[in-house]
Amino acid sequence: MTETMAPELTPWALASIAGGLFAVDPAGCGGVAVRAHAGPVRDRWLEQLRQLLPDKAPMRRLPLHIADGRLLGGLDLAATLKAGKPIAERGLLAECDGGVAVMAMAERLTSSTAGRVAAVMDAHEVVLERDGLGMRVPTRFGVVALDEGMSEEEQVPDVLMDRLAFHMNLIPIAVRDMDEPLWTSEDVSRAREFLPTVEVSDKILEALCGTARALGIASLRVPFLALRAARAAAALDGREQVSEEDAALAARLVLAPRATMLPPSEDDMPEEQEPPPPEEPPEEEQNQENQEDQDPAELDKPLEDRVLEAAKASLPAGLLAQLQAGLGARSRSSAAGKAGALQQGNRRGRPIGTRRGELRAGARLNVIETLRAAAPWQPLRRAQALADGSSTKSLRVHVRRDDFRITRFKQRTETTTIFAVDASGSAALHRLAEAKGAVELLLADCYIRRDRVGLIAFRGTEADLLLPPTRSLVRAKRSLAGLPGGGGTPLASAIDAVRELAESVKRRGETPVAVFLTDGRANIARDGSQGRTKATEDALGAAKELAAEQFKIILVDTSPRPQRSAQELAMAMQAQYLPLPHADAATLSSAVQTASSS
Repeated sequence: MTETMAPELTPWALASIAGGLFAVDPAGCGGVAVRAHAGPVRDRWLEQLRQLLPDKAPMRRLPLHIADGRLLGGLDLAATLKAGKPIAERGLLAECDGGVAVMAMAERLTSSTAGRVAAVMDAHEVVLERDGLGMRVPTRFGVVALDEGMSEEEQVPDVLMDRLAFHMNLIPIAVRDMDEPLWTSEDVSRAREFLPTVEVSDKILEALCGTARALGIASLRVPFLALRAARAAAALDGREQVSEEDAALAARLVLAPRATMLPPSEDDMPEEQEPPPPEEPPEEEQNQENQEDQDPAELDKPLEDRVLEAAKASLPAGLLAQLQAGLGARSRSSAAGKAGALQQGNRRGRPIGTRRGELRAGARLNVIETLRAAAPWQPLRRAQALADGSSTKSLRVHVRRDDFRITRFKQRTETTTIFAVDASGSAALHRLAEAKGAVELLLADCYIRRDRVGLIAFRGTEADLLLPPTRSLVRAKRSLAGLPGGGGTPLASAIDAVRELAESVKRRGETPVAVFLTDGRANIARDGSQGRTKATEDALGAAKELAAEQFKIILVDTSPRPQRSAQELAMAMQAQYLPLPHADAATLSSAVQTASSS
């Protein structure tokens, strides 16, 4: 990578360049995902983008809970009721034709809404078939998705992120780092007119596709987005041909933020066997080869390697370290255990639409959607009422039971963490005190998250429910402090008790998470008899029954050394196994919290 292809650019400069390229070709580039908190930096970037767009280009904000009728278009309720016949209205996406749609709090966008927006972006038209209407409205627009997510659970839907060329992070940028825009609206207007004439060579295409493959980008759409960005860069520079610098810039802005792996370095390449030395050429030919070897053009890397180096140069150090460790910048793994599962309801949570239904107890009538459903039938119902001589013939709006629309809600269920603590003689000898301390720390963490906690202790010949699920931190600590140690290890009974409690938690609509703290060395069978062989068989059988319920389970091996019995038990119950032979209460608590959020 030469210095001319990878100049030192500040994060704000990269953000300004991305905004300029997006302003040249909003529909072609798809859009920009802006990760930033609400503040002057984000407002300044949006203002610069607004100034670069043509004056007549619309820039509309999409509300988070926008209804499908407003998003895609549908029945104009007021006009329909006034005219007495169906009147269609354009949706917000159709109104964004030629401009930009700004989505605030895009990390909370529902997958259904994101899917509808993505479908319109792909087809470049809104297909409307609802409320007795059928029409197609062409529209081409770009999307600015404002991501204010504070946790791993809040992320812009993948279906939308895959269609946005630029993924920016403005959070590290301070107000003093901001600078004036690099281009004016006149520059962008000229570039828009010049854009259709810009051509690209096969060599550039191969370099972008090869770089995307080397960075582990699976989506076939991404190289096309990088190509659109490179063409916009050439158009802004007034050139008819995409250059290597344009390709390198597109790789930095489009490909690098999506990297999921690092390309193999030269050290990772297998050593090739040294070929046998060729016969010595004549002296004149040897001198000619030496001159060619000294030619700088021969020392240059292939174009794909130079573009790849440009993309690697823009990877932040933190991301580079995470990629080397096999972790993504923002893992998209589920966070079961930290937040409950989603469930639908009719009373609380985030509204996600409406459905036809009865006005039963707790149901919330959506008046607008009800009137919208009744509007197309008004002429027919008025005529029928006049013909029948009904007393409702003077009503302005005829609403019937079939028109009722009930608002649907979606909310996360509460999480209940069930701790199963081994208080047998072997555990009490080694780690019971540390386990108690770790459970107290975990209880405090659950209390902060307003999760419910339950506590089961097993010792002697049976497992006891010391603490039913509760949010009382004081009560939980008191139950734990009074837990004595000693006796056998009735592991099978403990697993059965955890399963029964988790099932009852699930029946209440909550999400159970089970955390076992044990060495896995069972010696008391289900029937209370002693014997390690029978007790182990019962424990493994109970573990498989628990695994069938598909709960989130974590098993912490609290023995001085990792025990094979604990590993087999974790495997049988399909639990996450955490061997912690040498750890205090704080380390134990930290490990469980990390595992429960992964």
